[in-house]
Amino acid sequence: MTSTRSSAKSNRKGKLDDTSIRAIAYARGYQEALDFFNVSVEKGLTESQVQSQSKKYGPNELDKTEGKSMIALILEQFDDLMVKILLVAAFISFLLAYFDDENNDEGMLAYVEPLVILLILIANAIVGVWQ
Repeated sequence: MTSTRSSAKSNRKGKLDDTSIRAIAYARGYQEALDFFNVSVEKGLTESQVQSQSKKYGPNELDKTEGKSMIALILEQFDDLMVKILLVAAFISFLLAYFDDENNDEGMLAYVEPLVILLILIANAIVGVWQ
């Protein structure tokens, strides 16, 4: 395996060339970067240097990436085997409560168990999206 330093393009004195400065500038000393960009710590860049460097190397900012939509983040929380098992358990519990003729006198109390399972899964999804 080659190291970053040995795989970088450099001239005979080990100085960075134009194509490798972006790739491994972090691995070199600050003085070499200052020399490469022809700048001093005391004075900084002039406005014309900033414009020419921006044209040559691009803006000094991170690439912007689109984040996932809120719905995708929420649905992603339910893409887990344990969550799917709990969803099936809540569904079966709901069906049993609905079709249970012996406990008709319980009314809405029969639906507490599936409701609690669903509320826990929803709370889990909210925490997962929030993180």
